[in-house]
Amino acid sequence: MVIQENNRRIERERVLSLLYEAEMKDCDVSQIIESLPVKPESFVSETASKVSASRSELDSSIERYAIKWNVERMASLDRNVLRIGAWELQNRPELSVALVISEAVELAKRFSTEESGKFVNGILSSMADDVRRS
Repeated sequence: MVIQENNRRIERERVLSLLYEAEMKDCDVSQIIESLPVKPESFVSETASKVSASRSELDSSIERYAIKWNVERMASLDRNVLRIGAWELQNRPELSVALVISEAVELAKRFSTEESGKFVNGILSSMADDVRRS
């Protein structure tokens, strides 16, 4: 289980990288994936594609929980980490809330700032209370 989660962490980093690159180049993530010399693992390409396809719905959802923050004003890395986390909360019920939030916070802290980790934690925690309510 630990080995699989370590692999998933690396794969989530790759998803973040693809989403970030697509946003910076203002193109669809599928174009980035197609241009790669080595195709990514299916988890990576599927997650990146599905997050990208759900972008406007995810952004609307994120804005509901990001008090006084507009998604466009957020740092690109933070925005994409939140999109991944929000998508996993909504579409991967087999993953625990704690795991989804922890992975997103680690991505934010590793690739953005320490404050980004707190920011991501707050938004996804609030979102999880509603999304995963049974």
